[in-house]
Amino acid sequence: MRPPGGVLRFLCALALIAPALAAEAPWKAGLASIPITPGKSMWMAGFGARTKPSEGALHELYVKALALEDRTGRRAVLVTSDLVGFSAAMTQLIADQARRRYGLPRDRLILNSSHTHSGPLLANPLSIWLTGRLSAEQERDVEEYTRDVEQKVVAVVGAALADLRPARLSFGHSRATFGVNRRIKTESGWASFRANPDGPSDPDVPFLRLDSPEGRLRGVVFGYACHTSTLLPDNYRFSGDYAGFAQEWLEKQHPGALALFVAGCGGDIGAAPRGTVELARKHGETLAAAVGGAMDGPAMPVDGPLKTAFEVFPVAFAPPPSRAEFQARLQHKDVYTRQHAEEMLRMLARDGRLPTVYPYPLQVWQFGPDLTLVALAGEAVVDYALRLKKELSRDRVPPGRGAVWVAAYSNDVFAYIPSLRVLKEGGYEGGEATVGARLPGPFAPDIEERIIGKVHELVRKVRRR
Repeated sequence: MRPPGGVLRFLCALALIAPALAAEAPWKAGLASIPITPGKSMWMAGFGARTKPSEGALHELYVKALALEDRTGRRAVLVTSDLVGFSAAMTQLIADQARRRYGLPRDRLILNSSHTHSGPLLANPLSIWLTGRLSAEQERDVEEYTRDVEQKVVAVVGAALADLRPARLSFGHSRATFGVNRRIKTESGWASFRANPDGPSDPDVPFLRLDSPEGRLRGVVFGYACHTSTLLPDNYRFSGDYAGFAQEWLEKQHPGALALFVAGCGGDIGAAPRGTVELARKHGETLAAAVGGAMDGPAMPVDGPLKTAFEVFPVAFAPPPSRAEFQARLQHKDVYTRQHAEEMLRMLARDGRLPTVYPYPLQVWQFGPDLTLVALAGEAVVDYALRLKKELSRDRVPPGRGAVWVAAYSNDVFAYIPSLRVLKEGGYEGGEATVGARLPGPFAPDIEERIIGKVHELVRKVRRR
């Protein structure tokens, strides 16, 4: 049966203009997703207070990838994951394989983790939180799972590159307010893990929409600055927390599209209220609805070319305690303080000294004049995003042109990255959390200026090209 004449003419016209639309698309984009939910019970990451391995899953965990190619043929890949964080060792292995297999230079691969506290434990040579608690078999499970995830990340990078097709990109913002500062001043100092609505936070929800040349939604990358720890240590089911529920909701609302979550500078930001699956789901749906609603409105087209930069540079630690001080801490009432002191004394006996700096990885992607993406390592506190968005927007010519997106938890999640304010205040994010790692102690007071200065340097570098 022939379609009516008007319909037939429309279809013929569409067939004629479709190649032109594709040719005009400024990008090629590819999307891929691979499940990484463990097939067996395993110890979970994020909380040192857990006492046993996992007991099932609330939903599937994934690694996902967005591959981009600009008009010049330059390719880059963003990987997101329902993981607590990539270690430097994992990132190096993945980046090396991506370069060998796909010709992808290091500056064109970002590995971001949602930092879910309900994901599987990963092998990390720096971590000592769970020292002595895992059996030999459980340790092997962690090592095997980590190696499996590494290969799946390499595979998802390849799958996204193989999916490259003409696409249009647009950028927009929305807002969510369930993420609040989790540090509050008390009579004895600064306490963490308590909601402080008067403290600094970042309600911004940036998103990058990917459409086919014909206007069909293919995917959305969205971010938020808030710890993915709505669920507490009494949860033993694998989950992406609110970020996992948000991605799930968006994909159900937009069949055929892929949703990818990028963690922002939420080192000192927590979900409020928190503690139940229902709250994690509610926060996820709130975030997803904010993204979905904003996508229906106007968004800024994002053009190329894509310019990228990556650098590893040293950030200094403050002078560490003396050997005698560490020996005194062996009698401390806190088990983590004792474990840390034991490890520091072992390092001193083996090496004769403790490390004075840490190699900090930093990445910048510049999308033409329209968007600057900064990927910070570690658990950066919210001050970094607030300051960088203000300063980088001000530095544009004309001032304010283009958008700035600041991510954290990228490429190496090794410690909290305090601002000078948080470092001076002290507390968990200000330095106490380093007792869970093979690090000598808090960072030096210049850490904020060191990182901010290097961001400006890399941004100037890519904008001049």
